[in-house]
Amino acid sequence: MHEVPNNTYIKQLANGNTAFEEKLIAIVKREFPEEQAEFIKNYKYKNYITAAENVHKLKNKIGMLGMEKGYQLAIDFENDLKVKKTILYPEFIVLLNQMEDFIMNL
Repeated sequence: MHEVPNNTYIKQLANGNTAFEEKLIAIVKREFPEEQAEFIKNYKYKNYITAAENVHKLKNKIGMLGMEKGYQLAIDFENDLKVKKTILYPEFIVLLNQMEDFIMNL
């Protein structure tokens, strides 16, 4: 995946409202690490249905950072996990690592 997170979409959602923009960023910074940790735990223990639910939540943060390809990857991976297919795991982990690095600097 050659897509870089950005906060352009957050700015669009905030529509010039600085307080709202800061709130959206705070949500991403607070919820992403928790959701990522839950996903990894559930995936590790092969709780794929619950891991799919975690991916669903992560998908929203991916979308908030304007990552269209990443958002589609999350949709595909969520659907795959529901039928216990895990082939997209390595690509999804790369995406999460990119996001983690980016979010730490928001």
